[in-house]
Amino acid sequence: MTDRMPVLYLSHGAPPLADDATWTRELADWSADLPKPTSILVVSAHWEEAPATIGATTTQPLVYDFWGFPDRYYDVTYPAPGAPDLAADVRKLLGGHVHDDPTRGLDHGAYVPLVEMYPGADIPVLQVSLPTLEPHALYDFGRRLAPLRDRGVLIVGSGFFTHNLIAMRQTDGSAGTPPAWSVEFDDWGSGALATGDVDALLDFQHKAPAADIAHPRTEHFAPLFVSLGAGDGLRPDTVIDGYWHGLAKRSVQLG
Repeated sequence: MTDRMPVLYLSHGAPPLADDATWTRELADWSADLPKPTSILVVSAHWEEAPATIGATTTQPLVYDFWGFPDRYYDVTYPAPGAPDLAADVRKLLGGHVHDDPTRGLDHGAYVPLVEMYPGADIPVLQVSLPTLEPHALYDFGRRLAPLRDRGVLIVGSGFFTHNLIAMRQTDGSAGTPPAWSVEFDDWGSGALATGDVDALLDFQHKAPAADIAHPRTEHFAPLFVSLGAGDGLRPDTVIDGYWHGLAKRSVQLG
């Protein structure tokens, strides 16, 4: 009998995550504690497309959706197998309102953390777009995907718990003191997660302090709602916390 898989929301980091020994160890330790998935379904902040769109079901070149980094970050590969059977299951669960993009490889919201968590690239991976940024709709989207957990699928929402790149550039390096807005939002979010206050999280733009600064645009918080829906009724447990260049890297597990 297949283990019922947990659901993750993780802060995925930019490509230089690979240079952060603490963070890479945290991700590796996290995956070591999980049951081995039969496949992985990723919903990343870096792919918005409506209706929901399924990425490549065969191994394709990675999407290096970032600019201005040293060449070595563009040399990273992650040739994970495609997951056509998972794609078929996703289509059924979403009721057929699904598009396909057969040449779209994994973007950095997917492969950057997976390189650290499953470096062997031996588990089939499928990426599905964010069909909207509306929190309640994404929660429902996650609920529809939840049955995949009983088939050994690890559902991963990949974003960043606070995400303001302009403000990030004003911080003092990766280990500098995080700005007040990031700390305030992270403290609020930590409390809401710990008490299972899903309603507050879904209404974070009105309930959270500094929400408009922590997320000038909400695409990096949006994958959390998919994860909350897929783990409906389960209280999220924080696995990784702390800050990177002033951004909260809080990452959670449901189940």
